[in-house]
Amino acid sequence: MREFSQLEQRLLNEFQQGLPLTSEPYADIARQLGVYETTVLETLHRLQTEGVVSRVGAVFRPNRIGASTLAAMAVPAKQLEDIAAIVSSFAEVNHNYEREHHFNLWFVVVAADEQHLQDVLAEIESSCAYPLLDLPLLNEYFIDLGFDLKWT
Repeated sequence: MREFSQLEQRLLNEFQQGLPLTSEPYADIARQLGVYETTVLETLHRLQTEGVVSRVGAVFRPNRIGASTLAAMAVPAKQLEDIAAIVSSFAEVNHNYEREHHFNLWFVVVAADEQHLQDVLAEIESSCAYPLLDLPLLNEYFIDLGFDLKWT
């Protein structure tokens, strides 16, 4: 496992939530951290390129802006990483994860509207060659997805 710099640690831990809602959020973060805005942007870009961070941006309540759904696939264990990589290659996929279940690959898809969402689901299903289970939101629950990262 790679070592993370103090700046990387602070970015990963302190800014999982509370992205400044200003016209220059990364400049505001930079001021809080005592670095240049370009340093923040370059560091976040590097973390994304390395796969440490999948996405940087605001998270909105489901279906308030655009359309979203939870989806799942039953994928043979030997193909799980390859299929997960295909799923993750779609810009509309927020994140994916493995579950111990017959449907072992779960992912969230977000699109501008319902038609685009359905088109993306069909394209994912076609690209992966496995049936996809669409699980639209029926009841909303708030889950705090911030994690207090411990650095040793």
